[in-house]
Amino acid sequence: MLGFKLPAVVSAFVAAAVAQQYNGTLGPDANGKYEISAEGIRGLFIPYGASISNLFINDTNGIERDIVLGFDNASHYSEDPYHPHFGGVPGRYANRIKNSSFVIDGVEYHVLPNENNNNDTLHGGPDGWDWRNFTVVAHTIDSITFSIVDPDGDQGFPGEVISYITYTMTPHQWHLKMVALSTTKKTPIMLSSHTYWNLDAFQNNATALALNHTLFLPYSGQRVGTDGILIPNGTILPNQQYSVNDFWSAPKQIGANFTSPDAYGNCGTNCTGYDTCYLVNRAQNGPYDWRTEGPVATLASAFTGIQVDIFTDQYAFQVYSCGGQNGTIPLKSTQGMFDGSRPRVVEQYGCIVMEVEDWIDAINQPEWQRSKKNIFGPGDDPYVLEATYSFSINKTLTL
Repeated sequence: MLGFKLPAVVSAFVAAAVAQQYNGTLGPDANGKYEISAEGIRGLFIPYGASISNLFINDTNGIERDIVLGFDNASHYSEDPYHPHFGGVPGRYANRIKNSSFVIDGVEYHVLPNENNNNDTLHGGPDGWDWRNFTVVAHTIDSITFSIVDPDGDQGFPGEVISYITYTMTPHQWHLKMVALSTTKKTPIMLSSHTYWNLDAFQNNATALALNHTLFLPYSGQRVGTDGILIPNGTILPNQQYSVNDFWSAPKQIGANFTSPDAYGNCGTNCTGYDTCYLVNRAQNGPYDWRTEGPVATLASAFTGIQVDIFTDQYAFQVYSCGGQNGTIPLKSTQGMFDGSRPRVVEQYGCIVMEVEDWIDAINQPEWQRSKKNIFGPGDDPYVLEATYSFSINKTLTL
């Protein structure tokens, strides 16, 4: 027994998961992956990190492309020494925590550091959620639900947290819903999907990189200011029109401004590119339904013609241009050139990470007034994140 009463919204969610129980005919394949699918879309998932491992979409010529990064076998995720967080759910607090500490109700907590010579905590610490095996609690043809119980004190975080991660496919769409409940103490919670994208599936004769992908962030005229190790410094910066960080005034290719002097240092000290938290500013439009108000981001490839429109209820959007990749991680057997013309590895800038989330490290920026989105305790409504990734052949972007 859990020893507490679940709020009605979580009880209903759990009941729905139980109602679609694993029916004995579905389960992992020989590589330890669980498949769900719908018309025009097919995904493979693993319990490690509740991760997406493969996502197959037909391109403009009807060729099925695997457009997310991962490994061929589920067992390799826990063995890879680099651990790139491929497709997992970082938690219990995504992105970085300054000085690996925070204060709740006057009490200072210290969590385990794991980045920048142990000067901060990234994605929940050295044993964050995307390092752990979740439990498969429901699996149908088009949906799968994973769960995890994160104990009080793990990685230094206060309180027990119970979470359910549900992925669902509908025609040409991938939906995710993340619910987390703090059962015993107030604690920070911020989740995301750490999916790495290459809409070319590394099969573009012209390039192995994703810098040719076109990105549009129509609500993101601002970004979170950071220091040289990407820790928020409390500032909110404007993305001036036509500047390196302007993806809001018009769509542009990820690599369009890489030769600009302003691109150097834009993702941290001695880094060229993006590892940037863009704010999602929709409030001026008045009440809106995030499912229909228009995507917060659109990514498209001219090579495959594949376009993904991202709809979410979150208020920030992290973009990482994979500057940290160094060619040591192999491609999956479903990706890359098969004629020996190119190394079958992920090269620097060979991918794009797009994280739906709240304002990063807001727990250490109380003046931002994000506590209702970042701190949760017993009796509070649960943390909820929802997003829909809608796929089509290029319709809206000028490439």
